[in-house]
Amino acid sequence: MSRNDTRSPDLFPVLSRGRHRNPRKGACLMELVSYLAGERWSDHPECTHPLLAELARDVNDFTSDAGRSELGRLAPSVIGLTSDDLRLDARIALRAATTALPVAAVGRQHALAVAVLACERMLADLEGRPAGLEPASQQALAAVPEAQRWARGFTREVPIAPKGFRRHAAPNIVRCATRGIAQACIPDPDMMLRGLLTATIADCQAWLRQHTEEPAVDATPAEWEGSAVPAPRGWERGWS
Repeated sequence: MSRNDTRSPDLFPVLSRGRHRNPRKGACLMELVSYLAGERWSDHPECTHPLLAELARDVNDFTSDAGRSELGRLAPSVIGLTSDDLRLDARIALRAATTALPVAAVGRQHALAVAVLACERMLADLEGRPAGLEPASQQALAAVPEAQRWARGFTREVPIAPKGFRRHAAPNIVRCATRGIAQACIPDPDMMLRGLLTATIADCQAWLRQHTEEPAVDATPAEWEGSAVPAPRGWERGWS
């Protein structure tokens, strides 16, 4: 079966890590989405916001083999969730950063605290309002006071470029957050990763309902039950 072949395989694709040449070889979560959406086989389907797709791929790859099958039921709900509005990128990145910051290892907290502040400033700039912190951001930063102090000093007066935020900073934030959760000393990283993706999907659905004329697709069929901010020294370790 070629990458452009949309015929159904004999067996439904099984979720596993990484990219796959065709459904017979298995699927990552976003390849499954492309299959369900009727697009050509790809882990970058056009029907899903690129940063949401990045988050889904990372959650897929960092989830254990035992827990990955639970992700399949989320695949239909990301179809149609896309927009060119940079505010949605910032929302996705902010959700990832605030979720991971309280549980991530100390070595990763500085980068995530910077990420929270950068996302908040980007949203304030895009929405034409004074900079401030939403309750979830306040709570996440309060859990790591030393990282918060460092991040506030690092980001003070640093300009945020929208193009760089979308291309570089936002994807790095998502990767840092998902890796931080996967490697955190918590009882069930799989559940937290799945919860992050579920909450982000809900955020995107709500945002699109509010900011677009046509409501976003919110399908969960019954059968599915079964360079914005300059990086601190050492960012390669903290944001990747």
